[in-house]
Formats: sequence, structure tokens, C-alpha cells
Amino acid sequence: MLSIPLWNRVVIWALVAFGLLFAMPNAFYSRVEGHNDAVKAIEAQASTPELEAARGAWPDWLPATIVNLGLDLRGGAHLLAEVQVSDVYADRMDGLWPEVRDALRDERATVGTIRRMPSAPDALRVRISQPEGMDAALRAVRDLARPVTTLTGVGSADIEVASDGDEVVVRLSEAEKLATDSRTVQQSLEIIRRRVDEVGTREPNIQRQAEDRILIQVPGIGSAAELKELIGTTARLTFHPVVSRTEDPDQEPGLRNVLYPSMEDQGVYYILEQTAVVSGEDLTDAQPAFDQNGRPSVTFRFNPSGGRQFGTYTSENVGSPFAIVLDGEVISAPVIQEPILGGSGQITGNFTVEESTQLAILLRAGALPAELTFLEERTIGPELGADSIAAGKVASIVAFTAVLVFMGLSYGLFGIFANVALLLNVGLIFGLLSAIGATLTLPGIAGIVLTIGMAVDANVLVFERIREELKTAKGPARAIELGYEKALSAILDANITTFITASILFMLGSGPVRGFAITLGLGILTSVFTAIYVTRLMIVMWLERRRPRTITV
Repeated sequence: MLSIPLWNRVVIWALVAFGLLFAMPNAFYSRVEGHNDAVKAIEAQASTPELEAARGAWPDWLPATIVNLGLDLRGGAHLLAEVQVSDVYADRMDGLWPEVRDALRDERATVGTIRRMPSAPDALRVRISQPEGMDAALRAVRDLARPVTTLTGVGSADIEVASDGDEVVVRLSEAEKLATDSRTVQQSLEIIRRRVDEVGTREPNIQRQAEDRILIQVPGIGSAAELKELIGTTARLTFHPVVSRTEDPDQEPGLRNVLYPSMEDQGVYYILEQTAVVSGEDLTDAQPAFDQNGRPSVTFRFNPSGGRQFGTYTSENVGSPFAIVLDGEVISAPVIQEPILGGSGQITGNFTVEESTQLAILLRAGALPAELTFLEERTIGPELGADSIAAGKVASIVAFTAVLVFMGLSYGLFGIFANVALLLNVGLIFGLLSAIGATLTLPGIAGIVLTIGMAVDANVLVFERIREELKTAKGPARAIELGYEKALSAILDANITTFITASILFMLGSGPVRGFAITLGLGILTSVFTAIYVTRLMIVMWLERRRPRTITV
């Protein structure tokens, strides 16, 4: 006998109700979007009447998750950046110099005096005054080598040490270069993602392409130039000992020194030691603030390692100037009045409130480890996105109407049940997309349109089986029960194979392909649910109410 227990009915209708509840905010997209933006703004800053009004446009007790629109639907900016990984080699060599210097100083009796010599960016050359001690120098420097921490570099050291006359030459090994390149691109990708997330953009698509390229797609941003300004700034903060101050931009800074302009005083330049005492990589936090005179500033805090280095240097150099450098410009060069042991400080300068806020964002996100070269940039206007949405709506309505008419004409009342289930199916798809925070793209709309066409397949299989059972003179209830039983295996086979295909597309694809795979996969799940459970429940409820002696499918 065809029957469905009460608890099954409650569960089925509850799932449908929850799905439609989560889909409902998408029918009031602008209002809910304004509400969500206002909530974030109120949490980040003080409340204003305008923000409170936008927040009150949607009840807090209702779901407020909506389907995010992708770049092709909302408009936005598209960039393809290449990471200049070779820039990192020079920094690695510069950071290695203090260790090499200390190691050779321990062998001073054998190697004599040491001096760093000019070299290529990816090499470190150190001259020793007693070439007969070269073997001892090479052993001392080779002891600094560390194993490469990658699967492809197992058994390799990170540096190669050789002699060239009276000079010790240190270079990164090929295995370490490959590992460094990979780390540099991955670090750049994560920093770009943090910078984009800091300004509250919705669902950016940031992913690695090839060996040294990063694809950046950010919906809702004004232009590619605006996006470049946000992510293209290196924001490298370093703290250097001051050698002297000058007004001559062409003055030779001397060996292992650099000449940087002052950000505060036009025409003033500082000669600094090239090796930084501590860098922004040791920062754990940075926030906009105001100094004791009410001027915009940025407060910062170091991690324990950076705090110790900062505290040690300031303790040993009270009374000496100390330069705070951002991207090759001296923000300020205050005199150390007393040891700074708390691991925190404040950057002051000629900032506006907006500049101090932006600087804090960049410092929190971290410094890009290498320069980015933008190979491709494109701005997609909101008008084009609106046209894409309109085209998607037309395609969906046409497909929807054609399926509804076909099912109604082909199966009569049972076709109407299938049509109601189809309407619920589309609502459930949007409910799931909203619940998981998925991004809808134009290929995603294509996936929904395809789902609409496929959604009635299961019902068609069931209805055709019911027709065959009715021809054997079985009663309506028994024919419907057998129809569902015998069609179930075919329904599962067809949908499982399609779902596997969608899963493969999601795992191996990227961007638009993933958008299509997500909507297709979710559509398959909701289609099977509505065909096997929802449509069947509606038919059972109709049978219990009408109790027909015969039925026509």
C-alpha cells in the first residue's frame, strides 16, 4: 500500500520550508545587500542614522544570506599579475650576510679580515685577507646550510658555497630557488587576498595560474586602476639605523648604505644602513590612531621575536636617530629617547585620516615579497553585468515556460504536480547557494537552466512506469507505488553519473567552470529530492483526499 509516515512528511515539508526561507532574501536583493553592508559598517565604525536606516530595512531575525554575484554579473575588475620572483633572491642574500659575517669572524685567526664585495643580486661575495684559510672559511659557511623543506628538494641544501680566488661565493641552490619561487607566489597570493578582503569586497576570485602568475577578479570594484592601487603597493615597512642626513640627492651613500628621501621634509634625504634592524614581517597588528597632538597616526605591535630585536636595538642606541621606512621613503626619523621594550610603537607623519587607515590596512595585510607586473587588466562595467543578468533571466524563463507547458500537456494533473515540484526545486537551489555563500556567474546561470531541463527527467521516468503498470489493470495506488519502485534505479544511475561529472569539473576546473559545476551539482541534489520525495508526497496527499477509482497519466 502506498503510504508515507507522518514524520517523513514533516521532514520533507520542513526541508522545503527551510530551503525557501533561505532563498527568500534573494527576492529582495538590494534591500538585503544594503542591510548586510550596514551591519558590517556599524561593527567596523560608529553607527550613523543612515546606517541604522539601512540596517532596519531587513529584519534581523530573518536569514540575510544572499547569492553573491560574480564578476560577469555585477561588473568589477580583472587583473593578471606576474610575480617577479627573482627579486626575493637579493633579499635572501642580504638577510644571510649577518650569519656569514658572524661565522667567518669566529674563524678570524685563520681567514683574517673579511669584507663584503659587490655581486649579482642572487649571490653573496665575501673577500678574506688570508686566502690560505679558504678551506676553513668554506667549512664555516657551509655549516650554515639548511635542508630544503620541499618534497622535490629532499636531500638538497638551501645554499651552495664555492671559492673564487680570495672570495667566498654563496648562492641559493636550484632546489631552494624552486622552493623560494613557490613560497613567494603563494605568499603574494595570500597577501593579495587579505588586502582585498580588508576593504570588504564580495567573493573575489584570486587564484594562482602557471608558475608565477596570479589571477585577480574582484566584483563590485570601480576599475582595474583602483584594484591595482589597492594590491600593487608593496607596503614594506623597515626600521634602519641612520648614518647621516643630507640635501644632496646625488650624494654617494657609501658601501652597504642606502639613500632614501624624507616623506615629511621635501628636499631632505637620509643615508641609512642597508640592513634593517627589524622589518614589517614581524608586525602582528597595525591600527589607525591619533598621536598626542591629535594628528592621524598608525600604531603597530611586533611579534615576540621582532619585539626583542626592537627592544635590544633601542636599548643599545639611546640618543641615536632611527628611521622608519615605508617603500623606500623615510616616514620619520625620531631620536630614540628611551628603550622601547613593549614591542609596540607609533608611526606619525603628515597623514590624513584616510591615508593612516589605508596604511594600517596594508601593514596588517603584510608586505608583498616581490614586485607585481600586471600583464592584463580589464574593467567590466555594471551595465554589462546587468545585461548578462537580463539575458540569464530570459533564458531561464524560456526554459522554465517550455518545461511547464510540456509537462502539463503530456501528463495532465500529474504534470502539474511535477511543475510545482520544479518551482520548489529552483527555490531550493537558490536557498542552498545562499546558505553556502556561493557566487553565481553567467556559467552558473547556464547550470541552473540545464537543471530546469533535467529536473523533470525523474518525473518522466516515474510517470511512464506508472502508465505501464496501469495497463496491467492494477489499482491507482499500487500502480503509483510500483512506478516509483521500478523507476528508482534508473533515476539514481542517471543522476549519480551526472553528479560525478559535476564533481570532477569542480575539482579540476577553475573560475567559470567551477560556477557551472556548483549549480549543476546542487541542481541534481534538489532535483532528485523533489522528484522522489516532494512530487510523491503531493500525489499521495491527493490520492488520500480524492480516492479515485481510476487515474489517467
